[in-house]
Amino acid sequence: MSSSTSTTTPRIGARVLLLDPADRVLLIHALDPTNPDHHWWELPGGGLDDGETLHDAARREVAEETGLTLTAIGRKLWTRESRFRYKNRDHHRIDHVFLARTSTTTAEVALKPTENEQAGLIERRWWTVDDLEDCNDKLLPAEMPDLLKAVLTGQFNDTPLVIAG
Repeated sequence: MSSSTSTTTPRIGARVLLLDPADRVLLIHALDPTNPDHHWWELPGGGLDDGETLHDAARREVAEETGLTLTAIGRKLWTRESRFRYKNRDHHRIDHVFLARTSTTTAEVALKPTENEQAGLIERRWWTVDDLEDCNDKLLPAEMPDLLKAVLTGQFNDTPLVIAG
């Protein structure tokens, strides 16, 4: 890890483990525009705007990235701290991940992707646990199949987890 990575101020964000009526989770396939071979699947979400709460950021980000509007955000499932390289810069992120459900998979409002999201978006997809277990691509977090399974079977801890990486 370079010294600049260890001193980068963390960006605080909110992400959503969003489940549809069939208990599939929505993931976004993204890539680094400066290194297209580096791609991954992640939950919808992003950084907080000034004065925004985690729940407000989660709802806003889901609407902007998926077109789905959430009236309710459930409990916090985990916090994930990560350090990574993206667009030739070091980044430090702390994401708070919340559970939410949607009754539809059809966009309800216009998408509002940022320039950065437009440059890095490959696709959006709903995944079952089996799909995730068979996935050979990078998942963020890597434990996503086990985490989803624990949520769906009611075996998820009442205390939010702390995940690194």
